[in-house]
Amino acid sequence: MSLIKRGTVYGTLMNFRGELEALGDKVNEPPYKGAPQAPVLYIKPANTWTENGGNIALPAGVAEVEIGATVAMVMKSAREIEGFVLMNDLSIPHDSFFRPPVKSKCLDGFLAIGDRIRARNEAGDPAVFKLEVRINGELKQTVRFSQLVRPADKLLADVSEFMTLGEGDMLMLGCDAGRPRAKVGDRIQISMPALGTLSNTLVAEDA
Repeated sequence: MSLIKRGTVYGTLMNFRGELEALGDKVNEPPYKGAPQAPVLYIKPANTWTENGGNIALPAGVAEVEIGATVAMVMKSAREIEGFVLMNDLSIPHDSFFRPPVKSKCLDGFLAIGDRIRARNEAGDPAVFKLEVRINGELKQTVRFSQLVRPADKLLADVSEFMTLGEGDMLMLGCDAGRPRAKVGDRIQISMPALGTLSNTLVAEDA
């Protein structure tokens, strides 16, 4: 099914066990003093969206970006999932933990979105999803969604406790630690048999 309606796109931080483990003792430092007790979300506004097959421009002075290979739930209603779609949530490498990394994540074109939604009953159990990330054809990362802190249904239930999702809204399951980096000229491919392949090329921003 092709994407027709898009609402708000939400990213989820610290929803992979490896992501939390990589933070180490930082999670216990002020002001939070512990791992998050509720989902930590951020928004990828419409200016960040790039279609499958499109070029993504890196601004001058940005040597490389982190690849955030993930899957998003596409909502049919507040609590009903229409299906799943591939995403590449790019960001400029940063060490921000205490503040939403808007300047690193919300640049123009910094969210590649797959061009097809796979219905939930066709995609299978999200807990067994596995993505492969390739740069210029070389395998760089395998993302296993069995390692989620909050599996898809739990994440949706917890988010629904404090906000209402609408038709077309998209909620990412999260990005794992060990995200590969890419530079201008690199072709990025994120693939999974049930969801196809999301492919984009990084180019230099026009002067």
